[in-house]
Amino acid sequence: MPENVFVLGLDQHNKRILERMPDARLCHFHPLLSWEEMFGEHIAFDDLLRTAQDQLDSFPGSVDAIIGFWDFPVSAMLPLLRNWCGLATASVVEVVMCEHKYWSRIIQQSVIGEYPRFGLVDPSRDSEPPENVRFPMWIKPVKSFSSLLAFRVTNVEEFRQALGEIREGIGWVGDPFDALLARVELPPEIAGIGGRFCVAEEAAVGRQVTVEGYRYRGEVVVYGVVDSVRGATCPSFLRYQYPSSLPDSVCVRLARITRRVVEAIGLERMTFNIEYFWDTVTDSVVLLEINPRHSQSHATLFEDVDGVANHQVALRLALDRDPEHPSGKGAFAVSGKFFLRRYTDGIVRRTPRREEIDAIEAVVPGTLIDIAVHTGDRLSELRGQDSYSFELGRVYIGASNEVALTRKFARVEAALPFEFEAVG
Repeated sequence: MPENVFVLGLDQHNKRILERMPDARLCHFHPLLSWEEMFGEHIAFDDLLRTAQDQLDSFPGSVDAIIGFWDFPVSAMLPLLRNWCGLATASVVEVVMCEHKYWSRIIQQSVIGEYPRFGLVDPSRDSEPPENVRFPMWIKPVKSFSSLLAFRVTNVEEFRQALGEIREGIGWVGDPFDALLARVELPPEIAGIGGRFCVAEEAAVGRQVTVEGYRYRGEVVVYGVVDSVRGATCPSFLRYQYPSSLPDSVCVRLARITRRVVEAIGLERMTFNIEYFWDTVTDSVVLLEINPRHSQSHATLFEDVDGVANHQVALRLALDRDPEHPSGKGAFAVSGKFFLRRYTDGIVRRTPRREEIDAIEAVVPGTLIDIAVHTGDRLSELRGQDSYSFELGRVYIGASNEVALTRKFARVEAALPFEFEAVG
């Protein structure tokens, strides 16, 4: 009898990945709220939670597991919905410890030394950065994702300009995040710091990587390290690449730091990913942020290289099974998720047609192309963009080595026919 697994914010791309997993034959996947409902123009956290609870309550069969792989509000709803259905889960407090960037830094400060100088900023009244934080620095809301409203600033004028943009948009995630915080008993030092606050942090330098892992029955397991490659002159991500090309000794250090932090927080039966910078000159490491979920951006990468997507780790944890993630069992030695980007505003006048995409995927084997924009879209009005570029789509590529990987992407990018109308 298949087990009923509900998936928060299920989209078609990830549905296909789930259905290719070895354990899929043992499960019946049910969508629980759509991606569009979760990330619409307004994120009504309490309404979304009630709708999901009603959907689960009305299901005639057993609810055996609830999974998700998106950031807030999905990541925060998971423990609440699992508790609602009597399923084992990490506590919502543990999840919020990761989600709340300032609280997360306070916890890190108590157990590790690999974090940047940081300070709290209230955009409603502050016009100067915290005294202990030096330029260049990043200013970002205590809750954001996909680098939304995150700005790298090098002086007070840029700091104030960034605060102005943050004030205009911070409510989209900040207000629903406050609805979550209202459900959590916060320590006194965090209780007054809601979703409309920001954190300023000294900018880290070096190579950025993400450590993926999970905690099961008290044991913290790291199963992969993924490179996050940014542009030389722009902080937007160019690609994610697995496995990491960092020295093994650095990966071992990252795993050791990761275990220390996760054990301090808890996160039992949860996946996580933790982002770091490694400075190649000083050999120092800086922890950037902790996410209480695995990364759906990395799913195809793990599938290409290890033979199974990281979604299976989350699924097995939710079903109280040891994840036992394999290593090196896939069809490719290296895999990447590349971003198709434009760096100026415009209106989309043409996107690649389905037959054009199919033709490119046939000519460049090991490639999957996912277009994210539509004809008529104005790029500056798209949701979920970072502060420096506009994402047109993603290209997932497997290859025998990094040189072959980047060459494949160059062929794909050159062949994709986009057209834009410039705007003033």
